[in-house]
Amino acid sequence: MIRSFDASAVNLEHRKLDRKKNKTNDVTTAVAAMAQEGDMEVGVWEHSVGTSTDTEIEEVFVVLAGKGTVTCTEGGQIDLAPGVVGLLPAGAQTTWTITEPLRKVWVTLS
Repeated sequence: MIRSFDASAVNLEHRKLDRKKNKTNDVTTAVAAMAQEGDMEVGVWEHSVGTSTDTEIEEVFVVLAGKGTVTCTEGGQIDLAPGVVGLLPAGAQTTWTITEPLRKVWVTLS
């Protein structure tokens, strides 16, 4: 059976990010897994204005709203804006610098 969801309408509850990852001490994030099909999981994620770090799992994402950059210690930068598609390799050490609240749809494989 095929199905869908409106990623821009998903209600998300923000929580303050863990101190180790919260570089500006004011970052909140929110996440909701929306669907799973076989090994694939799809969800919606938000990041408030500010800077955070993370260790990524293998992911493809599409930015719906917001602006900023994500950089990787191994090199590379993605300028985040609506419509941008990003690819994150597993284990990448990233820094997210968000200048306008960011909302993205993500897809991972387990």
